[in-house]
Amino acid sequence: MSGELSARAKKILFAAVTEFIANGEPVGSRTLARKYDIDLSAASIRNVLADLEEEGYFHQPHTSAGRVPTDRAFRLFIDALGQVRALSDAQRNAIERRFAQLEPGADAIRETALLLSGLTGTAAVVVAPRLASQSLRQVRFVPTRTFPNGGAEILAVVVTTSGQVENRFVRVDVAPLSAELERIHNLLDDVIEGRTLREVRELFARRLQDTRSELGELRRRAFELGAAALESDGAGAVELVIEGEAQLLDKPEFADIDRIKSLVRALAEREKLVGILDRTLATRGVHVLLPGDDESSLGVEQLSVVGTRYAVEGAARGQGAVGGAVGVIGPTRMDYASIVPLVDETARGLGAWLSSQRGHDESD
Repeated sequence: MSGELSARAKKILFAAVTEFIANGEPVGSRTLARKYDIDLSAASIRNVLADLEEEGYFHQPHTSAGRVPTDRAFRLFIDALGQVRALSDAQRNAIERRFAQLEPGADAIRETALLLSGLTGTAAVVVAPRLASQSLRQVRFVPTRTFPNGGAEILAVVVTTSGQVENRFVRVDVAPLSAELERIHNLLDDVIEGRTLREVRELFARRLQDTRSELGELRRRAFELGAAALESDGAGAVELVIEGEAQLLDKPEFADIDRIKSLVRALAEREKLVGILDRTLATRGVHVLLPGDDESSLGVEQLSVVGTRYAVEGAARGQGAVGGAVGVIGPTRMDYASIVPLVDETARGLGAWLSSQRGHDESD
């Protein structure tokens, strides 16, 4: 057997992958002959499985065992998955109800990860929209300490219309007084709300080029503080939330101590995980990233990622849609027919909720 698989070989391969997903045990020819509509004897099925093993689609843990699908078999199975399972009414209602219950300013990113983890029974990950592309709700400053050799530190709290909050510490020569802070906050509210972080930075840069007499002392002070807060190192940070790690650790695939260590290390590599999910931003649809997909994988045996992007429409002043990614992390034998529509619908729900919050803020 070489090249394109025959229809008979594909049918046996798909049946074996389906059985392995259901039970997680090596699949034998007698099981396939008994449970699946394959018009062949167990001996004939065994011969086809042996040929598929030679082609790299299966391997045997030991001689007398059944066969386990490889990443190559899973990829063929997933790519041929022409029809995913429809969401149940209970699943669809749970997603719609959860987003309907979110209050303005809620931590939608974390709530989405909790929701998807609960629905899929494995770890869920959500990447927030890039802060530089999000619309801002407000910036607030809180004096924290003064330094013996002069100067002070203030905490800048940046809040977006999606509910994302980021804290940055800013060093200043003199900390603003409480009365001055209130006026600064009011001045910034007039120019910040509804603009993206990128737009606000550009606005501050233009205004600060004005002469002192044209701008006014307090307004200049407000713009200087705002510029310092939004230009700090945190401005390029990406928020990533993972929920349900314990459910993933409970999977039988990760019962071995060495695999547990590899899994924990992989989940700690946030930048790599963001990079993997970023691959979903350029295209539409749900993507399945298998362990053997080189740079697209987490590098852990039997650990896959199912992810898709979500869009936040209605960006301020013609910026277009921005967005992030939603996904699940689980064993390669995930039930993709069920997982894919759950990831897709949850991403759609998050994008719609964030879009509604942005539209609400711009209409206020």
